[in-house]
Amino acid sequence: MARRGAVVGTVAVLLGGVGAPADAASGAANSEPVVSGAVVNSGHDVIVGITHNVSFPVTVSGSDDSGLAFADVDLKGPHGGFYTTDAFCQTATACTMTFTVNAHPAPGSDDPVDLANANAGTWSVDALVDAHDEDSVFAPGVGSFGFKRAARLTVNAAPEPVAKGARITVTGKLVRANWDTYRYAGYTGQAVKLQFRAKGSDTYTTVATVKTNSTGNLHTTVKAVKDGYWRWNFTGTNTTGPAKAAGDYVDVRP
Repeated sequence: MARRGAVVGTVAVLLGGVGAPADAASGAANSEPVVSGAVVNSGHDVIVGITHNVSFPVTVSGSDDSGLAFADVDLKGPHGGFYTTDAFCQTATACTMTFTVNAHPAPGSDDPVDLANANAGTWSVDALVDAHDEDSVFAPGVGSFGFKRAARLTVNAAPEPVAKGARITVTGKLVRANWDTYRYAGYTGQAVKLQFRAKGSDTYTTVATVKTNSTGNLHTTVKAVKDGYWRWNFTGTNTTGPAKAAGDYVDVRP
């Protein structure tokens, strides 16, 4: 289970009820701050492997007649996944903070690892925002993002060179990060595209789609037609990021 992350800065205090201005009891006429949304990692999935910590920004946007001052943000995911941090707002309408995910315990450290495989999937963003006039508002579910396990792909096309019209065997393996064991392991039963790029071209074309076996291995045969590069392309799932193998060049002889 992902555990509570380090909190940076001063903890925001909600003085009223959820969404209520902090100075409501005083009868002040200030308008309540508004949270319009949150963007995680510049709109990209957060993809984590097993060896390196991953840091990513979260920007909460909104407005208030006195300007936004401070934001406290919680990230919530499947099976109790949770991170929290806070920051002073950089502008009157935006507050950006950085989260860091620990993919593996530091050598000799007793610190727990933040993630388990069950935490992968769609996460949500809750934000508590303070304005300069001390009004506050709590905005649950103002954003969402994919929190995914990293994947890797290999490819080998053989024989090289090959006679035109002969068969080429293309193999490979799809693995993904296991956050429970700190290893990469074969990803079973996944559809992976076999793609070809002719020599002199910049574009890959899908030739076939093959499913990985029980150990994540891929295997198929194709006819050799022209010189070019072969690769596997995995587009990812709800819990796992995409991966592309580097193209393997095959010289086709007349």
